[in-house]
Amino acid sequence: MEIIEIYKALSNETRLNILKWLKDPEANFRPHAELGHFNDGVCVFHITERAGLSQSTISTYLTQMQKASLIIPTRHGKWTYYKRNEEVISQFVNRLSTDL
Repeated sequence: MEIIEIYKALSNETRLNILKWLKDPEANFRPHAELGHFNDGVCVFHITERAGLSQSTISTYLTQMQKASLIIPTRHGKWTYYKRNEEVISQFVNRLSTDL
């Protein structure tokens, strides 16, 4: 776990909101017509729609979050779905509580 990369990823309000939204995708996103479930996460299109930013901006944010291992991508055809990496998030919280 690269702690500095996580801090960088969490230093942006939209990226932080994306993590919060992904914690409960059923409450924060409309159902996926493509898959019919959120098992593999949320499609970039829906994250972009919710954030109200351009797809290129959201893609950049998701890449940074993925680099920090905060999210896990899953590809279905031409679409990529993202979900939280709960293991890394838990490790980060534990480390934060012991280091500070």
